[in-house]
Amino acid sequence: MATEKKLPVPGTNKMGTMPVGRLLVNMATPIIIAMLVQALYNVVDSVYVSKISENAVTALSLAFPVQNLLIGFAVGIGVGVNALLSKSLGEGDREQANRAAGNGMVLALIAAGLFLIFGLVGAGPYFRMQSDVTETVQGGTAYTAICCIFSLGIFVEVLGERLLQGSGRTIYTLVTQGTGAVVNIILDPIFIFGWGPVPEMGIAGAAVATIIGQWIAALLAVFFNLKFNPDVQFSLPCFKLRKEVVIPILTVGIPSIVMNSIGSVMNFGMNQILLGFKHLHGETPAGVFGIYFKLQSFFFMPLFGLNGATISIIAYNYGARKPERIIKTQKLALGSALAMMLTGFAAFQLVPDLLLSMFNPTDAFLEIGRACLRTISWSFPLAAICISVGSCFQALGNGIYMTIVSLARQMFVLLPVAYLMSLSGNVNLVWLAYPIAEIASSSLTVFFFLRIYRQKIKPLFEN
Repeated sequence: MATEKKLPVPGTNKMGTMPVGRLLVNMATPIIIAMLVQALYNVVDSVYVSKISENAVTALSLAFPVQNLLIGFAVGIGVGVNALLSKSLGEGDREQANRAAGNGMVLALIAAGLFLIFGLVGAGPYFRMQSDVTETVQGGTAYTAICCIFSLGIFVEVLGERLLQGSGRTIYTLVTQGTGAVVNIILDPIFIFGWGPVPEMGIAGAAVATIIGQWIAALLAVFFNLKFNPDVQFSLPCFKLRKEVVIPILTVGIPSIVMNSIGSVMNFGMNQILLGFKHLHGETPAGVFGIYFKLQSFFFMPLFGLNGATISIIAYNYGARKPERIIKTQKLALGSALAMMLTGFAAFQLVPDLLLSMFNPTDAFLEIGRACLRTISWSFPLAAICISVGSCFQALGNGIYMTIVSLARQMFVLLPVAYLMSLSGNVNLVWLAYPIAEIASSSLTVFFFLRIYRQKIKPLFEN
């Protein structure tokens, strides 16, 4: 006879009782390790692809906006569910927590269906409008189509991991993400170059390895939730979409999706600006831009992992009305974020050639890449402030502030400045748009945090 998961006693969740410093380390460390493994996959993937040709690297760079948008939808739904789940658990409302999980799964299925359609009919036109190089178009189309058609795996994986994070069980996300990334790394050369009975698939092989890793991670995430997460009890009624559940999920999730959508638009726009230098440098600047994003993931992805833990802790303690724990969590998270990004700044400033040498660069690629890494990395410390403090906005249900900050950074400042710099004819001046945009967004972030503190956190001290 099947045994039911034993429900925890209300108020005993570690997010409301464990010392904040130890709690943040306890919850964030598994996610950060998993994110580092994922970042390693991102780099290894491009290292293998760079052995095909520079055009193959450019194809991945041009595919990145779509891939980023796909992940953005998955993370946005997951973040919305995470915030509502943690808040509901903090309030002791287990029925609402269960509905958040079930409704989140339905929303994920809908989003995955939309990307499946794009993969079938939109991938080809998307690449043909950007490049006239046959290898770039064919390889990029195949890679993007495969990732989109089979995208349900990443949606289930991310949502399952957010359910584990939202209930404080982040250790399992280390296993899901780590296993998926390791499988991906192992399968990459097999499918890209063709080993044994597996035919050589080129860039398409990288996509096949990616989706297999995602589906394995998704199955693990489902298993861990069913077996080891007593805070989430799935039942058929939980999957019925309810206005009072969907709206809170989307209130937090849509700003996150919009932020990633803005990021995709920014990446697409930057690629078009950089392809404007084709008469001088070919497609090399766009390829460099793609490699920059792979390398910066070593520092930004752990930061996003830290944010996942921060959102859960702050949302839980907001629901439990414990403002001291909210403030302490935010301070510790900000300090940790600054340490991560200062490490990234040092690496990009001191050893850019060493980092770029992994991707079989030509002399021209190395010269442009060196300037790219050194210039953009000046924005890293300010980005730490924006991203870390932004987690508080999401946890407290004010995700719209993050949307405004992202719009200011990437659309209203970064792209216009990058375009103006491109008019100089010097591609290396384009990279200055990043630190300039980060100055504007960090100023907005501080302003919004002071506002949300007065409106939502300070009143908790008075009650």
